[in-house]
Amino acid sequence: MTAAGPLAGRTCVVTGATSGIGFETAKALAAQGARVVVVCRSRQRGEASLAAIRAATGNADLSLALADLGAQASIRALAADLLARCPRIDVLVNNAGVVETGRRVSPDGIETVFAVNHLGYFLLTLLLLDRLRASAPARIVNVASEAHRFAKLDFDNLQGEKSWSFMRQYGLSKACNILFTRELARRLEGTGVTVNALHPGAVGTRLGRNNGWWATALTTLLRPFFLSPAQGADTSIWLASSPEVAGISGRYFEKRREVAPAADAADPKHAARLWELSARLVGLPAA
Repeated sequence: MTAAGPLAGRTCVVTGATSGIGFETAKALAAQGARVVVVCRSRQRGEASLAAIRAATGNADLSLALADLGAQASIRALAADLLARCPRIDVLVNNAGVVETGRRVSPDGIETVFAVNHLGYFLLTLLLLDRLRASAPARIVNVASEAHRFAKLDFDNLQGEKSWSFMRQYGLSKACNILFTRELARRLEGTGVTVNALHPGAVGTRLGRNNGWWATALTTLLRPFFLSPAQGADTSIWLASSPEVAGISGRYFEKRREVAPAADAADPKHAARLWELSARLVGLPAA
């Protein structure tokens, strides 16, 4: 049974939705009556999330899609699966992300943080874009971060090839989220599909816990100073569902207010150059 609500009849896809901001976003959209597809890596954790959302909202129109968003073949398989099972896609929330304390590479030979946090958004969105256009009015929400201000955009070191700093690399990936948002908004003008990015705040989530005991200990220690995942998800939910932002596109938000990103993340030349590079890295045409 699908819960009645303002999003009844709409399909929302949320990546990284087994915990934290993604879980709270998926739950809130389900509470508004949407059909929600939860995208994650672990079937066990995914099924547990669906059960929790179902119990909290009374909405049974939920489904699970499995993918490794750091592997392009897996993203392509995910997109094919979503297109086969979803006659329409009204909302795509790109939320999944990673932090790595050391430089690692994906199965495609691409630095992992850049691969997941930026190219994962880029490739999945473009593979679903025709369905989103056909479902217009539709919305794309990219979870970025104020951490983008920590990184100077260096196209010769996007993957940490020359020098590595885990905070710089994370921030750079988030700057890429904002540049992607701005360039995609420009390309989608007049289609009825909007795309916006946001900073969720400093949120106590599982992000970074893949980096060992010390990262887990640090996040546990700092947790009292963080926002809750539900608080952090508020702007994602608002951008995905509120009539207040219908038709607004290409913007960056924090606490439901538009804020100006760092200059590097607002430069249209950077956005166009990143698009061309990203398209080449995922094997898609840049036009």
